[in-house]
Formats: sequence, structure tokens, C-alpha cells
Amino acid sequence: MEIVLIIVGVLVLICVISFIAISNGLNRASVKVEEADSGIDVALTKRYDVLTKMMDVVKAYAKHEKETLFEVINLRKGMSVEERIQENKKMSSNFEKIQVVAEAYPELKSSENYRTLQQAIVEVEEHLQAARRMYNANVSKFNQMLVTFPTSMIANMKGLKKKEFFQTEEVKKEDVKIDL
Repeated sequence: MEIVLIIVGVLVLICVISFIAISNGLNRASVKVEEADSGIDVALTKRYDVLTKMMDVVKAYAKHEKETLFEVINLRKGMSVEERIQENKKMSSNFEKIQVVAEAYPELKSSENYRTLQQAIVEVEEHLQAARRMYNANVSKFNQMLVTFPTSMIANMKGLKKKEFFQTEEVKKEDVKIDL
């Protein structure tokens, strides 16, 4: 009789330990899904912040270049031929200085700003895609646990339900409009 009690006690202990281990595994998987969901929000925020700031920089620099060009053209209007020649010499001299600076610092050209914007777009989109993949991978793992015996029994007792794969608010789904 004593042996039967010991065997029953060991079986109960094994069941309790198994229940705790499975329950903890479900809890960890649920936390991983929540963490991955937060990662998507972080990536969306980064996308918005980086792209709007980069667009502002590119727009401002393009506006500066445009204004400078128009200023030069307007200065030439109403000048006599002699004044144009003199200004042309000054501008040629200044252009040579600017050319040296531009060669030493090629990042001063607006085309570099556009390339930087393009690179930033690619990087933030890749970061966002990675966050979405991580979320979906964690949801997949969690959902698989819910349908696997004996975990499914414990999940049902805890009232756990399948998680949905990536979905976000419509506003957050919208891409940043690149309006240059």
C-alpha cells in the first residue's frame, strides 16, 4: 500500500511539474508575441520620424539651391554687358572655390541628400519588415503551442486563444508620402 501511495505521489508531482513547465512556456511565448508587437510600433515610429526629417532636409536643401540659382539669374538681369563680364569673372572665381570645397566635401551636393533619403527609406522599410516577420514568427510559435497536446489542454484551462498575425491600424499602415 505504501508503494502505491509513493507511486501516486510521484505521478501527481510529475503532473504538477509538467503543468507548471507548460504554463510557463505558454506565458513566455505570449510575452514574446507582445514584445514583437511592440517592435512593430517602434519600427513604424522610426519610419515616420526618419523619413519626415529626411524629407524636410532634402526639401530645404533643394529650395536653397533653387533660390541661389534664381538669385544668380535675377542678378544678371538688368546688368550691362560690362557688368555681366565683371560679375561672371567674380562668379567663376567663386565657383572654383566652391568646386574645391565640393570636391573635398562631396556630401554638400543635394544629389547626396536624395541618395541619403533613398537609403534611409530602404533601411527603415527593412527594419519594419524584420519587425513584422519577428512578430509573425512569435505568433506562429504561440499558436502552434495552443494546438499541441498536452499544451492545448493547459491553454484551454487558462482560456488562451490564438493570436492574429500582423495587423495594424489603418493609419499606421499608410506609407509616408514622399513629396519633393
